[in-house]
Amino acid sequence: MEYRTLLSSQEPVVALAKKGYHILLEKPMATTEQDCIEIVETCKQAGVMLAVCHVLRYTLTARKIKEIIDSGVIGEVTHLQLLEPVGFWHFAHSYVRGNWRNERQSSFSLLAKSCHDLDLLNFWMHPAKVSRISSMGSLMHFTKENKPQGASSRCMDCSIENSCPYSAKKLYLDEMVKQGNTRWPVSVITDVPDIESVTEALKTGPYGRCVYDCDNDVMSNQVVNFQFDGGQTASFTMVAFTEKICARQVQVYGSKGELRCDFDSQVVHHYDFLSQSTTSHSCVNPSNVRLRGHGGADHMMMVSLVDAIATNDPSKILTGSEETLLSHKLVFAAEKARKENRVVEFSV
Repeated sequence: MEYRTLLSSQEPVVALAKKGYHILLEKPMATTEQDCIEIVETCKQAGVMLAVCHVLRYTLTARKIKEIIDSGVIGEVTHLQLLEPVGFWHFAHSYVRGNWRNERQSSFSLLAKSCHDLDLLNFWMHPAKVSRISSMGSLMHFTKENKPQGASSRCMDCSIENSCPYSAKKLYLDEMVKQGNTRWPVSVITDVPDIESVTEALKTGPYGRCVYDCDNDVMSNQVVNFQFDGGQTASFTMVAFTEKICARQVQVYGSKGELRCDFDSQVVHHYDFLSQSTTSHSCVNPSNVRLRGHGGADHMMMVSLVDAIATNDPSKILTGSEETLLSHKLVFAAEKARKENRVVEFSV
């Protein structure tokens, strides 16, 4: 079965919901807006809980930003700016060589990668409602036209591999397996992440291909602009060509102050206009808590889901059906705006 079919099919979720099972669903819910709507409507009709893995809502950083905004200390929010630096090698791994490289086989990059970000934006700006969306984007650099002269179709037998920052040999073998890292992304390219198996995978599999010789067609950089019904604005930028890997950067501008945060630092800085002073809020997990997976957010999401089911209280799920459906609708509207090169009027 084609990967897109596996990813986009709503049938298993719908069938399980009709049987009365509560659902934990990976993002994106589906690859079409109508399928997302069907999933949510079926879960509501069946009376089951739906939680979607927009795990970043559960990070201490995201929740602290929301808490400060809702407290009113920065006044009325006027603009929010969010950047996702995907990372040069991460983008090459996942969106040039990997499973999410081709829209027909999986989905467009704003849905596959950045539905997290539009969900965060929706989370922070709530209860303001989006009224208009525009978007622009392009596929830069990773094209056949940019393939260097003399480059091979595979990194393992390429004469100029040593001078290429996107070398699969350099990434998976020299900088990972040979250094003892056999987790992601190495675990994706072979079931046995040792030197011999990885070498063979790079010689024969998709992850050993030249980044300028793949069938990728998804955007490598995209901007999305939002206007809200109260006059507020927001902007989101996704860019492939960065040193940092998915270390979101956010700035929130209010009438009484502003917030800024680099998710890598796990510190939210609040600047107050009246006192002209800055207060910094640490969002680091306690020293006795060691959690992997989105800074512990994966664990916190599971705790909230189990608690919600045990107490029959769906309000404990931060990523429930209505919130997640709205976030997905924003993604689909943004991509429509990009493809049609126009401002899209938005309402729910």
